[in-house]
Amino acid sequence: MNRTRLPQLLVFATVARSGSFRAAARQLGIAPSAVSHAVSALEASLATRLLARTTRSTQLTEEGQRLLARVDEPLAEIEAGFSELIDKERAPAGPLRLTMPALIAEDMIMPRLSAFLDRYPAIELDIRTNDAFEDLVETGCDAGLRLGEHLSPDMIAVRASGPRRGWVVGSPDYLERYGTPKHPRDLAAHRCIRRRFSSGQIYRWELEKDGQELTVSVSGPLILPRQDLIRQAAVDGIGLAFIFEEAAVKDIAAGRLVSVMEDWCAPFDGVYIYTPSRKYMRPALRAFIDFYRVRG
Repeated sequence: MNRTRLPQLLVFATVARSGSFRAAARQLGIAPSAVSHAVSALEASLATRLLARTTRSTQLTEEGQRLLARVDEPLAEIEAGFSELIDKERAPAGPLRLTMPALIAEDMIMPRLSAFLDRYPAIELDIRTNDAFEDLVETGCDAGLRLGEHLSPDMIAVRASGPRRGWVVGSPDYLERYGTPKHPRDLAAHRCIRRRFSSGQIYRWELEKDGQELTVSVSGPLILPRQDLIRQAAVDGIGLAFIFEEAAVKDIAAGRLVSVMEDWCAPFDGVYIYTPSRKYMRPALRAFIDFYRVRG
């Protein structure tokens, strides 16, 4: 490889990303004439026009698009390698933007959040809750947390919980008044507490037994947006609820709730922390993943 082409490739890729020679010059800290010279020299050595220039815009030619597709990721990896060496000895600090469903924030993040922030006081954690999957690049988030079954295969995913399980629960008083359901079809005769996602969609209960999966649209007198409110409504005898076992286990042990239809409440894949495969992992994000990941 002609070694002079490597800095020329970096200049070319910066122009392609920024869309102009002047913007690339600002990013690289060099003169616009140096940017133009580097691109022209690269084009001359390849005997190929890579950028179509006008007085108002700079566009990639077809050949330039093919070259950028080949070199963009390796150049990003090189840049990330330098940044990693520089940041290795730095204490995790700065803003850390995360997206996750409110349910995961309530169940998994909040119980350990004080300990995390005590350990890393220089991190400024910014958590946004959204039940819908969000594109991390578009939203400017560093990472997200979602159930594994909802993740895109092009994401780097780190397990943050073991398999999870939802339980159908009701108060002893409710079950005495309305009876105990044995099969999903019995739910049609019951008062069920439903959950509305931030998207406006109402959750349909997902049940499974011996490989048979059922999605049930239940009905009832109450719709709530959060699991903690649904749990309290179930304890108060308003109806049956479908909540994660972690949210119900203390109430079940204390006799405030009773689990029913347990044979239809199969475990499912747990929660993962996900990041884009090409995104450099800052120390603050690495600290968060190391703290919340499940090992083994």
